[in-house]
Amino acid sequence: MSTTDPIIVAVTGASGSIYAKRLIEVLRAGGTHVNLIISDAAKQVIVHELGADALKEHFSNGEKLSVYDNGDIGARMASGTSAEKKMVVIPTSMGTIARIAAGISSCLIERAADVVIKERGHLVLVPRETPFSSIHLENMLKLSHAGVTILPAAPAFYQKPQTIDDLAYFIVTKTLDLLGIKSDLIKRWQP
Repeated sequence: MSTTDPIIVAVTGASGSIYAKRLIEVLRAGGTHVNLIISDAAKQVIVHELGADALKEHFSNGEKLSVYDNGDIGARMASGTSAEKKMVVIPTSMGTIARIAAGISSCLIERAADVVIKERGHLVLVPRETPFSSIHLENMLKLSHAGVTILPAAPAFYQKPQTIDDLAYFIVTKTLDLLGIKSDLIKRWQP
């Protein structure tokens, strides 16, 4: 599993930070450089879900990982001349989806997503919310019409998951598939 192009990974304040952690690990292990943006709300959720040391251990600058401040609206991925044409927001809060759908760029995550959409790149949003309201569905439909891929964090069970990681890797695999990156993290469906 490898790609030479860097990928933007953004983490917002929805529950499900395990998905981001595992995606980042898999991308880096496969040689892909990750440009990471984490919202303030996501930092709180990461600490709550993964522990106090998780930010330092898994979401800090390192080999194949560059972390950008969400307030840095002047970062290179905020411009259409940047190299990144692939972005994943995992997990994606409904507030982030609403602002992206409305074209609001009040932070780097929203601006980078806007740039990927306008440059006809590939934006994958992984919403982690249940149930969806009509407003949520309308925002996701609007984004889908704009070419954005909506991948709800809804793992399958045909591979007989035994751990939380098994569930997370299903969503990570679907995300990698959408980005055109091959992986063997899960047992594929074989009727």
